[in-house]
Amino acid sequence: MQEFIIAVSGIILFLIGILRLSSSVQNLINVRIRQYVKYIVEKPLYGFFTGVLTTIMFQSSSASTALTIGLVSAGLISFSNSLAIILGTDIGTTLTVQFVIWRFTEISPLIITLGGLLWLVGKGKSKIAGEIIFYFGLIFFGLELVSKSVEPLKESHAFIEIFTKTQNPLLGMGIGIAVTGIVQASAIPISIMVLLAQQDLVSLHNAVPVIMGANIGTSVTALLAGTVATKSGKRTAISHLIFKCVGIGLCFIFLTPFVQFLQTMSSSVAQQIALAHFMLNLVIVFIFIFLLAPFAAMINKLLPGDDEILSVWPEYLNEHDMYNPQKALENVHKELQRQFNLVQKIYLNSIRMIESYQEGREKDLSYIEMVVNDIRAHIVQYLWKVSSQNLSEQLSKKIFAYTAMANDIESIGSHVLSIAKLDAQKAEKKIKFSECGENELKEIIQLVSDNFDDTVSIVQKADDKKNMDVIVREEEVDTKVKEARDNHLERFHKRLCDPEAGPIFVEMLLHLERISDLCNNVAEYMCDVSD
Repeated sequence: MQEFIIAVSGIILFLIGILRLSSSVQNLINVRIRQYVKYIVEKPLYGFFTGVLTTIMFQSSSASTALTIGLVSAGLISFSNSLAIILGTDIGTTLTVQFVIWRFTEISPLIITLGGLLWLVGKGKSKIAGEIIFYFGLIFFGLELVSKSVEPLKESHAFIEIFTKTQNPLLGMGIGIAVTGIVQASAIPISIMVLLAQQDLVSLHNAVPVIMGANIGTSVTALLAGTVATKSGKRTAISHLIFKCVGIGLCFIFLTPFVQFLQTMSSSVAQQIALAHFMLNLVIVFIFIFLLAPFAAMINKLLPGDDEILSVWPEYLNEHDMYNPQKALENVHKELQRQFNLVQKIYLNSIRMIESYQEGREKDLSYIEMVVNDIRAHIVQYLWKVSSQNLSEQLSKKIFAYTAMANDIESIGSHVLSIAKLDAQKAEKKIKFSECGENELKEIIQLVSDNFDDTVSIVQKADDKKNMDVIVREEEVDTKVKEARDNHLERFHKRLCDPEAGPIFVEMLLHLERISDLCNNVAEYMCDVSD
């Protein structure tokens, strides 16, 4: 029982290390999402190596695959571009097992110590690096605990017979699929096979089917991510499952010669297991890497629908027009329209999720909001270059107005994303607003949505009448929000509403009020500079 508890503790520490390492690395990748996408879309080979590198950083193919599906679902990359990344993640994940062969488990306390000290005393980038190193060490420390817990099993003849005597390979595959599906990390069952092999407790014939099952089991995470993704995201998740099943199925047919081939490559059973993991994924890559275009076409026929791709680069800020201020500002005007349309897309999704929350969609919206922020940065930089020239009073006025508009539109995106996060809290805590609160919220949302629609129209073409409508509605929103807050306070004291609902309800009102106010600002700026 003591060894069992130690083994379970080791697995838990391993999973915590994987989850926290993935989270820390993803924060770094999110900051550089534009560069990440740039390499993916240029060539399939670049996408493949991007998948390899991100999985090595995450130490989890499941995390890399989930990130890729999120990017596809958000529209930052196409379904066809995602396929090469998926193949790359399959290769990258094999390095974790190789680290176990290289005895990283034995030096894991040293890695944890170095990372922990750097995390505690470091600042800025060194602090982040220390956190990543700490969790990297924690992964292998967890496996070291598992290794220590299995050592006494050398004395168990029954255990040795179970794992060394050739068993039904389908049973081994089933175990691999089940364990990986539950813990959502193929490295757990495969690393345990390696650790058992290092103690001479498992044969290669029994380990390979488990490895095959673990590889198929990794698709569970992708399928779960695909359930809340767009149709393009679902295509990526299904493709991941197909890749695994076809590759593993082919190797399973030739299981005996495959095992014999592995035995010729190394005399160590542990190394043979690591090689089996690598070779299985290499077979999958060789089968599909040159067939991605026809494979994507086939999946598109099975799941028809157009990819909605968002360019992560400015579409209208042409550097060649820089020295023609009039043309350059027309380009900025078009880019502002695109920026505002993206913000409206996030807004509509956030509002829908108040009533019908979709887990995972918040992350998709955050990716789009990153694009909005990136557009603002490029617009401001572009305007700064244009402003260095001799400009008329009207053009100078436009530069200042457009700069303010770009910043206000970015601010709207931040408030909208805050509403999406409140949607998540509301769904997680299963909070329901009172009927009166629901009605008040719907009324305010309708006014803000109308302001959004009119402002989108005004950004396209200035309209003084619509601008007045926005101003009138903005004043009405302010009044309605104040009334709703007062009414909620009264309901709260009378115990007519859920106490936990109060902060979320009030915060939503404040964000909606601010969104309406910023829409008003954008509309006024546009009308002020109209010719």
